[in-house]
Amino acid sequence: MAPDDSTDDLIDGMVRSAFQVMGVLTRIGAEHDLSLTQLRVLGILRDRQPRMSDLSAFLGLDKSTMSGLIARAERRGLLTRGTSPEDKRAVVVLITDAGRELTQRMDDDIREALAPATGRLGPEQREQLARLLEPLISPPLQATPRPDRPVRRTH
Repeated sequence: MAPDDSTDDLIDGMVRSAFQVMGVLTRIGAEHDLSLTQLRVLGILRDRQPRMSDLSAFLGLDKSTMSGLIARAERRGLLTRGTSPEDKRAVVVLITDAGRELTQRMDDDIREALAPATGRLGPEQREQLARLLEPLISPPLQATPRPDRPVRRTH
């Protein structure tokens, strides 16, 4: 199926928007000595207590990489591991008070950094854009590579 011009324009806008937002997130994360992936983990944990395996799958990371990421955040006092109430064998990841406080500060920084862009829209336009984006982001796209394309390792 060949894409039409409106699909091309939509994808171009999504990619340009993503680059702009990722640039802000990367800069703010770096100001707090966090990688973009660590920032994503804190964002996910604001309102969830996922199993390590679910968090690993969602981020497209192998278990050892995920374990190292969580261990570094634990040493900083931002996260902790716990036992799932439903399955005592499963490990869940929990945000600490310090992690929650840092996440709130970064959220404020992100809002401030994106204000010049979001401020170009009126309240109704912001609500409309949020509604239009929802079907594009929920459920999230899989972070795993497509089976017909090999993964190239660079390390």
